[in-house]
Amino acid sequence: MQFVEAQFVQAGGAKIPAIGLGTWELRGRTCARIVEQALRLGYRHIDTAQVYENEREVGDGLRASGVRRDDVFVTTKVWTTHFAPHDLERSVKESLVELRMPEVDLLLLHWPNPHVPLVETLGALAHAKRMGLARNIGVSNFNVALIGEAVKACPEPLVCDQVEYHPYLDQAKVREACAANGLAL
Repeated sequence: MQFVEAQFVQAGGAKIPAIGLGTWELRGRTCARIVEQALRLGYRHIDTAQVYENEREVGDGLRASGVRRDDVFVTTKVWTTHFAPHDLERSVKESLVELRMPEVDLLLLHWPNPHVPLVETLGALAHAKRMGLARNIGVSNFNVALIGEAVKACPEPLVCDQVEYHPYLDQAKVREACAANGLAL
């Protein structure tokens, strides 16, 4: 299948398929089958997270699909209870074991955590990237103020802020902050 450039979101060197399969609330064999079928139908971006408790099934679906790993953009997210530097690295490695992948394409901080200094968490996130555990890094569910703080504090480029965005939830200010900081929304 050939994709046109309009089907991608680009920021910070990342080329992210614009439409992806979100796996929140998918579990067990159903999750693996849906991921497998979505990939066979042409999806090339799969989004999961540690807190979804389905990373193993996402990996199973990817392998069952027959689509080459290099042709699929995989995003996962670190949960807030693992934001301390040593916890973050351990947690990312656990995700990779579950996914049965050496790296993910995009690693995000799932939500802000006011109990762990953001600069420490971002340092650990950048370290995970430098270790080769993730090709790209970013944040999720960060507000305008936190976007600016994160971009300034992170020693590696952040590529996005992944948020809920649709006609019933105005995220114009977050979208503007992302654009001003070179992030994809």
